[in-house]
Amino acid sequence: MTRIFLLLLCVLLMTGCGGADTSDISQTLPASQAEQTEYISYVPSQYFRKSGNGGQVIVEHYGSRDYTSGEAITKTAYVYLPNGYDGTKRCNIFYLMHGWTMTAGSFFSDSNLVEMFDNMTEAGLIEPLIVVCATFDAQNSPQNFSRSTEELLVFHHDLRDNLMPYIEAKYRTYAEDVTPEGLRRSRDHRAFGGFSLGAVTTWHQFIYSLDCVKYFLPMSGDCWIMGTYGGRYHPEETTEYLEGVVHEVGYGEEDFCIYEGIGTDDPIWTQTNNQIQAMMKTDTFTPLNLHYAILEGGRHDLIACETYMFHGLQKFFGRQK
Repeated sequence: MTRIFLLLLCVLLMTGCGGADTSDISQTLPASQAEQTEYISYVPSQYFRKSGNGGQVIVEHYGSRDYTSGEAITKTAYVYLPNGYDGTKRCNIFYLMHGWTMTAGSFFSDSNLVEMFDNMTEAGLIEPLIVVCATFDAQNSPQNFSRSTEELLVFHHDLRDNLMPYIEAKYRTYAEDVTPEGLRRSRDHRAFGGFSLGAVTTWHQFIYSLDCVKYFLPMSGDCWIMGTYGGRYHPEETTEYLEGVVHEVGYGEEDFCIYEGIGTDDPIWTQTNNQIQAMMKTDTFTPLNLHYAILEGGRHDLIACETYMFHGLQKFFGRQK
């Protein structure tokens, strides 16, 4: 019951104030923006069956630090390896961040993602994929809202300095080496995504790690670089900042891809929708690099996350992409 209460409290905190407008925005968008907007369907049930060719999940502990205090610590990550992984074939990699009150292992223990990844790979929808579930919380345990927000805002240091080098030195990805340059050269085969506060974390990786991550999958969350709930209250300023990030590294419209997922019954609708609509009005975020996925009736839960990942990962790493 405590966990359910915290999750509900998280939703209330993240909504700011006011209700969500869940009208069909595709009827009011200009044609160019409507092209970027897609109403998606839930994952077909067959992708949740137990697979005879299942992958495995391994718990990893790696050296890091609490970047809010500088203290050296050991952190935990959960790594999904596809069926048949033996270290001889290079795999795409997807870093996945949880939401508030969750931990590094929550996605694998509280959802059907393992079965979904198994079946997507077996059906040929995606190339074999390594999935790394990490945490922004230094102790891998639920913190209060302000503490978790403080930690997620500095997670990019852990990702770049510790997590990616540790994981990609141990497992076979497209990184020839785990130097900064080696990670940059392999960015076309790397994605980062997250749910709720994990989506906020994902937007920060776009800002701080765009040079070594090409694909971004924020789910039920906006960018807070201009302050908490920035997508709701400062959508134009947030968009301008994100444009500046792209222009600073000199990337063109095909050099990155964002797949934002949100449900029409998600309390985070307004802050997400405000930001994405502002982004779609620019010349920087085009149909080639920004996909807005709307789940009719989708809520702020892991069922919606499974759906966003099912569709988004096919755009990133699909065999027929």
